Amino acid sequence: MATQIVADELATTIDAVRSGLAKPEAETVVTFVADCELDEDYRASINIRDFSLRADEPPSIGGADTGPTPVELTLASLGTCQEIVYATYARIMSIPLDSVSVHTEGRLDLRGFYGVADVPVGFGDVSFSVEISSPASPAEIERLVQAVNTHCPVLEILRNPVPVTGSYQLNGQSLAVDESPA
Repeated sequence: MATQIVADELATTIDAVRSGLAKPEAETVVTFVADCELDEDYRASINIRDFSLRADEPPSIGGADTGPTPVELTLASLGTCQEIVYATYARIMSIPLDSVSVHTEGRLDLRGFYGVADVPVGFGDVSFSVEISSPASPAEIERLVQAVNTHCPVLEILRNPVPVTGSYQLNGQSLAVDESPA
């Protein structure tokens, strides 16, 4: 019973947000911010709103294993974003959803990171599998999956390149750096 109460509160919140966003005067673009700082070796501190996390690398490549790697955080972002969008669109589409979990995997060739071969430094591929528990029909779940894949921001970010720019400072002075890969 407690789960149903939470779900009803979530549905009310989703409806209110959607109604607010439909107004012509609505602020529809939000900026997300993460502040990161390298602490020691590969250990980095991450601050997002009131949350603090740590990123690191495993000992096999020189880290101390005090947190997930940045690429693991990317995979976690995809999985959790998918789950949140499932929770949202199940409510919007009135499709009952008992549970959803996402397993993500990404393959990366370390030779690119270490500069020992001319191979991409990012993921060569990313895959995910979604486990859904629901009394809904397969057709309803297929519609839900399509809606989620259409509206998942992290999936969109990974599937389609977005403009990324950087600025650089050395000891408080701006540097003009050519951002083209070397």
